[in-house]
Amino acid sequence: MGISMEKQNTKRKVILVTDGDKVARKAVETAASRIGARCISRSAGNPTPLKGKEIIDLIKEAKYDPVVVMVDDKGHTGQGKGEQAIVEISKCPDIEIIGIIAVASNTEGVNGAKVDISISKNGNIVNKTVNKCGEIQEGNIIYGDTVDVLSIVDTNLVVGIGDPGKMDGKDNCEIGAPIVTKAMEEILKRSGIR
Repeated sequence: MGISMEKQNTKRKVILVTDGDKVARKAVETAASRIGARCISRSAGNPTPLKGKEIIDLIKEAKYDPVVVMVDDKGHTGQGKGEQAIVEISKCPDIEIIGIIAVASNTEGVNGAKVDISISKNGNIVNKTVNKCGEIQEGNIIYGDTVDVLSIVDTNLVVGIGDPGKMDGKDNCEIGAPIVTKAMEEILKRSGIR
C-alpha cells in the first residue's frame, strides 16, 4: 500500500521510468498498481507531452507515495522533452527521486548511462546491463534515447531493463508486467521503503 501523505511531511518519493509509449504505459500502470504506487498516466507519451513543471505539480497532487512518472524522448539523441523533464524534476527541492528505471533502446549517437543493476527479460537481477530485448550485456552502461542525462541526477538506484514491448512477451501486462514490477520492487526495497 502507498505511503499516506498525512503521515508524511518529507519530500515526495518518485520513481522515474525512461519510456512512455503505449506499451510502456500499460506495463508501468500495471506495475505501479501491483506495488501500491500512484502512476501519473498523463506523463506518458512519445515524446513526453508535459513540461517538467506540469509533472511536478501532478506529483505534488498525488494522494500518496511512491509516485511513478514516465519520461520519453521519442528517439531524440540530444536532450529531448523527456530528459528536460527529468532535469526539472530532479532540481525540485520537494521531490526525492528514489530510483530510475532506465529502458534500453537502439538509439544511436548517445552516451548511455551507468546502471547499478539490471533485470533481464528472464527476471534475473544482474550487475551488468541489458539491451532492448532484455538480454544481458557486458559492462554497466545502458543505451537509450532518454538516459544520457541520468548521470547528473541524484538518486539511490538506477535499474536497467529492456523495452517492455520487446522482451519476447516476458513483460506483458496479461502476466502482470513482471519485469517492470520487479524493477520497482527493487527500488522500494533498496530505498528502505519496503
